[in-house]
Amino acid sequence: MIPTLKNRIKSTYTASSLVLLAVYFLLSACQSNKPEEIAAITNREEIPSLIYDELEMELTDSGHVVQRLISPKVLRYDRVKEPYIDFPDGLHVIMYQANGEIDAQIKCRNAIHYENERLWELNIDVEAMNRKGEVLNTEQLFWDSKNKRIYSDKFVTITQEGNVYTGTGFESDEKMEKWHINNLQGDLEFEE
Repeated sequence: MIPTLKNRIKSTYTASSLVLLAVYFLLSACQSNKPEEIAAITNREEIPSLIYDELEMELTDSGHVVQRLISPKVLRYDRVKEPYIDFPDGLHVIMYQANGEIDAQIKCRNAIHYENERLWELNIDVEAMNRKGEVLNTEQLFWDSKNKRIYSDKFVTITQEGNVYTGTGFESDEKMEKWHINNLQGDLEFEE
């Protein structure tokens, strides 16, 4: 069957209408962005430069492992004024003696390492244990690796050989061998 002129005009109008309708939808979907919206999308400081999943790292000195870091996720931000490494899903640090025995360890559910200051901020369910078996629990702990000390101004609990010490504020060397609770609140004895 040969199309008539009327049918050809009708199909041309239909095809033209579909094309115009598609162009209209494409143009209405595109909006001009404001400069601050573009800057927010392209702000490189807010994007981590490195992302690690399931990190397990050993630090050595003269061939001996001195520290082991374990974390499910690590984000490094080195484009900011104060570079830092974020451990959003937790961190477990194990420190070893020269003979390979565990010297101390720290666990937490969130941590940030400020690289220039060599300062660690450990948050949420922080637990630190020394080689004597003394256990520190708190919600926030700072570890100054440059000056080799740990401290907190939050409520702390230290369990030591059947005794429990609580208080607000804490200070110690990084191996937690010489520690001090600032505002001691109690001493409880218990049997295991």
